[in-house]
Order: sequence, then C-alpha cells, then structure tokens
Amino acid sequence: MKPLIYLSLSILALKSWAEPYEPTWDSLAKHQAAPEWLEDAKLGIYFHWGPYSVPAFGNEWYPRNMHHPRHREYHHHARKYGDPADFGYHDFVPMFTAEHYDPEDWAELFHQSGARFAGPVAEHHDGYAMWDSELTPWNSKDTGPKRDILGELFEELRKRDMKTIATFHHARNLGNRNDGDSHYYNYNPNWPPASDDPELRLLYGNMPESEWLERMWMGKIVEVVDKYQPDIVWFDSWLDRIPEDYRKSFSAYYLNEADKWGRDVVIIRKQNDLPLTFSMNDHEKAREPDIEEALWMTDDTISTGSWCYTENLRIKPTDKVLHALIDTVSKNGVVLLNLSPRSDGVIPDDQREVLQGLGNWLTINGESIYETRPWVVAGEGPVIEPEGGFRDRKEFLRLEYSAKDIRFTRSKDNRTLYVIPMGWPGSRLVVETFEDVDLSGIESVTFLGTGEDLEWKETSRGMSIEMPRKPGFDYAYPIRVAFKDAVPDPR
Repeated sequence: MKPLIYLSLSILALKSWAEPYEPTWDSLAKHQAAPEWLEDAKLGIYFHWGPYSVPAFGNEWYPRNMHHPRHREYHHHARKYGDPADFGYHDFVPMFTAEHYDPEDWAELFHQSGARFAGPVAEHHDGYAMWDSELTPWNSKDTGPKRDILGELFEELRKRDMKTIATFHHARNLGNRNDGDSHYYNYNPNWPPASDDPELRLLYGNMPESEWLERMWMGKIVEVVDKYQPDIVWFDSWLDRIPEDYRKSFSAYYLNEADKWGRDVVIIRKQNDLPLTFSMNDHEKAREPDIEEALWMTDDTISTGSWCYTENLRIKPTDKVLHALIDTVSKNGVVLLNLSPRSDGVIPDDQREVLQGLGNWLTINGESIYETRPWVVAGEGPVIEPEGGFRDRKEFLRLEYSAKDIRFTRSKDNRTLYVIPMGWPGSRLVVETFEDVDLSGIESVTFLGTGEDLEWKETSRGMSIEMPRKPGFDYAYPIRVAFKDAVPDPR
C-alpha cells in the first residue's frame, strides 16, 4: 500500500512537482472544472447515513445537538438514553447495524432512478468514516455494520457504468477549538468529546489542530482517493476552516492522481471555499434563478426536512423532485439528490417510489434532459425562482409549477429544442417565448412521450401547438422541436 499523505504536509511542500498540477491556485486553474460527462449526466444520488440515523430524531446534527441543552435533541437524549456523560454519541455506533444493507439493490435502485452517478456521505461532521479506514477505528468496516459501505457500493455502481461521488462534511469536526459555539461538539469537560481516551479523541476530533489536519482532514480524504478513486470529491460548508495550504495540496494531489488514472474528475464546493477556476459551485437546497454560463450543482434532499432518516420524515412527491430537476437542467445545473436510509439499511418504500417515478419518467423523456445544454432562455411562466440561495431554501420548497410554467433545453448539436411544460396543458400549448423566434427552419414538432407528430402554427402570442391525448405518464410533457439547421435565438 502506498504511504499515506497525512504523515506531513511538508512532504507535499518538498515534492518534485513534475506532475501536471502544483499546489497553487494558478496551477490548479489548468484543470477543467466541469467535464463533459458531468454536463451530460444531470442527476446523481447520495445519502446521509451513519450512527446519527440510529436515534432517528431531529436531524443529522443529532451528535452535536445532543450536547447542547438548548436543543430538543439534548432533552430527548436525556429522556431516552441518559446524560451524555453516561451515554455518548459513540454508544450509538454498535447500534448502527445496517443488517439490511444491500449494495447491489441500492445500486440497481439508483440506476433505475435515472441517476448517472452516486455515492455516500463518506463522513459527516460527526467523525465517523463510512469506509474501511486505517486512520480511525471509528469506521464502518471495523465497527457498527462491519461493512465497507463506500467500497461495496462503488463496486456495484461501476458494474452499471455509473460514476462515483464521495462527499466530505468533516471540516467542522475539530473539537478542540476555542471559538465558542461554532465548533461541532460542545466541549464540556464531563462529556466524551472532551475525553483523553485515545480512541474517543479520534471520533470527536479532540486533538491539536496540526494533528487533526494531517490525519483526520487530509489523511481521510486522501485515503478515500487512494483506495476508491472517486470521480467526484464534494465538500460541504466550512471548508474555509481548513488552511489554504491544505486545500491547495489536497486539490493538487487528487487531480494528479486522476491524471494517472486517465480520468476526468470533479471537485465541488460550497460558498467561496475554493476558486471556481478549477472547482464547481454547489447550492444547498437552492437553485439559480437563471442560466449560468458555468455548470453548477444543487444538492437537495428527498424529504421536506432532515437529511437523515427520522421518524415521521415527510417525503416530497415525485412531481416536486422532477420539476426541480427540469428547472435545474434548463439553467445549466446538475442535481445531487439525497436519500435518508434507516439505520438498519432499509431505504423506505416512500423514497423508493419517488426514485421509481423519476426513473419511469426519464425512461420515456430522458432525451430532453440527458446530454442537453441550456438554450438562451431558461423558460417562461408565472413561477420565478428566488435569488437568495440557501437562505431562501424554504421559498424553493414552496414553489409549485403548473402547465403555464415551461422550461427549455437543447441538444448538444444545437439542432433540437425541447419544450417542457410542467403540467398537462390540455388540447393546446402556447409558447409565448417563440413570438420572437424565427420558426421557419422547423423540420418537425414531436410529442416526445409517444413519438406523435404535432400540428403547430405561429400566432400573435407565439407558437401554438396542438396537443395529443394525455399520455400515461405524469408531471411534465416534453415536446421535441427539430430544426433543419441550428436552433435560432430569440430576435
């Protein structure tokens, strides 16, 4: 096994940079942030799953909130499990059994949903690794499930020619911070996060910052890169807590390793934690209000609340998830959809039904989504997405689309435009945006779901399309408008 990079950042500083990327922003900027395969893929799946799924209460921040008396998780924990001094977060690990985890079934479900890439939350803020790690005993192979969750799933995904993603949320795990409430674990001297026990220190991040940065932050990501070769490494918020030298060095390491593999990989970040010259931007539970020139991503969850499984978790209807996908794709975005498995490894039926609904729709209408690019206009209709990003996440959740809301995509060769009403328009669809488009080059207008040719005409309001009988699928109804030459822009 190759030596692990966590031994010292100085090793990187002394390295002979004969490789393509040096640990500088200028050198890293040579990397193409968004490869064509991701532009084509449009949909991926990940999942929040770990020991925090055992209490199934509150959300995935249970490990933190159980240590804060002002949070309801603290009072729930005290009533059900006892004081955190007597029953710590680490005591949930043996209860995280995942006895029904079936990576073959999961990978097939993800594939049938229409996702083109997938993978787990490799590590959340809690410090628990969902892979076979040599750096910490708190990993899914040595404890809890006694399974290499990430490795087994990656193997099954690759059998289905799917790309892989590993997401890292552990930049906040360092517990030995003197910055008040902003660290993850509450540093009460009577509770396990403050313990000097050598093993507990590795879970709760209770160590000097230099040691934590080398072994817990840098070491773990490099270990996943070396052992599993993910196609996407995705970072959650608070990456700004990691010194720039580490961010630069990891980025260079990953991109140089991928160059050896002969693969186009992706680094995705939130906020402004890495330059967009070589990384992609992600919006949590939010989308762009209009087309962006650079490819971007939104990560959103299948539920209306927690990212991890909780009792009485409310799941979005399929149309809500699909409409968000269509809107995202029309604006040059990619969706990373989160699932919430139970601690025993079961993906609940209501979540499976949404994925199956997505997959059924994409099987019929995927031509209007996959391998497409944005047109010069994203869409028309009364629904307008807010501009506030994550702070407007509740507004995004409340959006309701109808047949009056139309989104546009176009083929990569720019010969076909897809018109996607987000509801059944009835006997006639009027596309008002086409009032300013030269339609003389139209070769055919086809209802994508059935292959029927449609009658159409220009009117004073735009393009009027005679719709066929309502088909046997729901949610959205793409129409293919093929042009003899290039798709024209609005005049």
